[in-house]
Formats: sequence, C-alpha cells, structure tokens
Amino acid sequence: MTSAVLFGGPSPEHDISILTGLQALRELQNAGHDVTGIYWTKTGSFFQVPPNVEADSFLDGLPKGSSELTLRAGERGGFFVAGAKLGREKRVEFDAAVLCTHGGPGEDGSLQGALDLAGIAYSGPTAQGAALGMDKWAFASVVTLAQLPTLPRALLTDQTEGLSFDGPYILKPRFGGSSIGIDVVDDLTTARARLATNPHLALGCVVEPYRADLTDVQIAVRTFPEVRLSAIEKPLRRSTTSEILDYRDKYVGGDGMVSAPRELPALLGGDQETLIRHYAMVISSIASVRGVARIDFLWNENELYVNEINTIPGSLSKYLFVDPPLSFSQLLTDLLREAVERPSHRYSAAGADGLVLRSAGSIAAKLA
Repeated sequence: MTSAVLFGGPSPEHDISILTGLQALRELQNAGHDVTGIYWTKTGSFFQVPPNVEADSFLDGLPKGSSELTLRAGERGGFFVAGAKLGREKRVEFDAAVLCTHGGPGEDGSLQGALDLAGIAYSGPTAQGAALGMDKWAFASVVTLAQLPTLPRALLTDQTEGLSFDGPYILKPRFGGSSIGIDVVDDLTTARARLATNPHLALGCVVEPYRADLTDVQIAVRTFPEVRLSAIEKPLRRSTTSEILDYRDKYVGGDGMVSAPRELPALLGGDQETLIRHYAMVISSIASVRGVARIDFLWNENELYVNEINTIPGSLSKYLFVDPPLSFSQLLTDLLREAVERPSHRYSAAGADGLVLRSAGSIAAKLA
C-alpha cells in the first residue's frame, strides 16, 4: 500500500503536529512503505517534503527540496505538484494518508471535509466526528445526554451575569484541541475580563468549576480491526507550581507526548479502571470515534468525570498500547487499512432525479 503522512497546519499545535508527522513518516519508511510526506504550513499551503527531513528543518520555514502542492476537489481530485517549467502537473499518488494534524482546521473537520471532496482516503475522525470532538460544549452535551458523569459546564460571554456553580473557575477555548489558552481564575469578573485578553478564547469559551483535588487520567481507543482500548495512564506534571497539566507538561521533551512524564499503567483504586473502560467504550460509539483517539478523565479515589476527547492525539497515543504491546508500525498499518476499507464518507446524489427541475417552470416567472 502506498501512503502519505500529512502534518502541520495553521494551528497553535503546529509544531507538535510536525513531531507526530515525522515520527509516523520515519516509522513507515523503516517498515518498507512507499510513503510521501505532506507538510501543511502555518499559512495553509501544502508542500511535499524530502523523505528524511528532520524537525529543525522547519525552524526557518520550508525544508530544502520541498515542492508546493495544490489540493483539488472533484472526481479526479487529490494533491498535484506543478511540472518543471512548461511540463504538465502531476498527481501525487497514494492509497491513503495518515493525518497527524493536531488542533485547528486539522482536527475540527475542516481538513477532513476537504479531503472527502477530493476523494482522498485518510485516517482518523470523519468530518462530523472531528467537529464534535473539537467542540467542548457540544461534546459535553452529548456526554451528559448519555448519562455519563461530567463536571458542570457553561458557555461564558461578556454578558454572563451568573453561573450555577461556584468558583474558582477553569476557562477553556471552546474549540481548542489542547491545554493552550486555558486559564484558572477565582471569580466571574476576572473570568469575563479574560475574554478580552486571551486570544484563544475569541471563538468561544467554556467554563467549569476548577477542582484542585481531581487528577487527569486518560485512555486511548482504536477502532480497527475492532474497537480496542489501551492501558490507562496518569500524566505527571513537570512542575508542581502549575495549577493544571499544561502544554509544557505534555509536549516539551523532544518527542511530543512520548517523552512526557507519566504513570503507566495508572494505579487506580476500587472499580475506577472498570468504569473508565466502560465509559470509553460508550464514548467510542456516541462520539463516532474512528482511527485512534484519546479520552481524558478527571479522577480522585472517590469521583470520576469524563473531561474531553482528542480525536488526533499527540504521537497518535502510540505509547499507551502496552498491554498487549502494539508496535507503532502496526498501529499505522491499521490506520491506513481502515482508511481504505472503511471510507470516512461517501457522497450520494440519490433522490436528485430531476423531478423538481422538470416541474420548476420559468425562473423569471418565480422572480416576478
């Protein structure tokens, strides 16, 4: 199977996407795959990059030897590279793409919709599943309707005059894919003021009670060849001074999420592990999980709450599949097979049989 790895994108998680993408690209190369690297720039352009490119090659922009690509929709859509001088453009051929596009339009359904229109098979969430997973307000609403435990959550605007729960509060970008932009504040006045000073909250903000007694725990789920769960991990903070598990805790270490400190498997008491696994299976169904996703919970010895879902998790959560062990190569191979064998979407014009057009009459008459 020929493949591509698509990474980067106009997102605050651009750099992490590069790390995940290069890990996947190198692993597929080492496994003997015919694989193409496609870099999505911060400004939204696509480039084919050399096969052995390193992370520092992106510090000054484009790696040397990159070729600009055009993404085209339609029956013969796909990625095209311009020909030399007056030569004809050439379609970049591959069977499926592994998406390593964290946050922003790479994880909110925008990219997925474009690839659907172009007829490109890809790994990970569908456009609909990605949009639901990125929207913290919508996802929490679905979880609540499924009667799974979650902390109270509200939309915050500059007109919000009261909340149904007391502070302190944690503010999260409604459409953010990571810990970037999260604030902890003591009162509602400060919370409203953050809306004007925190650019990550510009497209919407959700607010929850901040619970210092709760700890993050998370589990990954993959859906091919069947739905399977990973071990449960408890991420650890690099610093004891931060109030939350932040972006530095997760990603600053050279290998993305792979090098983040953690307790794996997490040491949980009572029936907490059973509940986490049960809730994860339910969420896999109600949130239309496809590919590999990470589901985050908030936990202490007496309480457990569903927090959020990451539909394209850092390092594709490869480090969580330890019992039974799963190689990164096999994880990627399964993602590619799912992309081909279970397409994300098939458009249909069924029902558009011309009946309405034949009976429409004159458009001019309808405007009169």
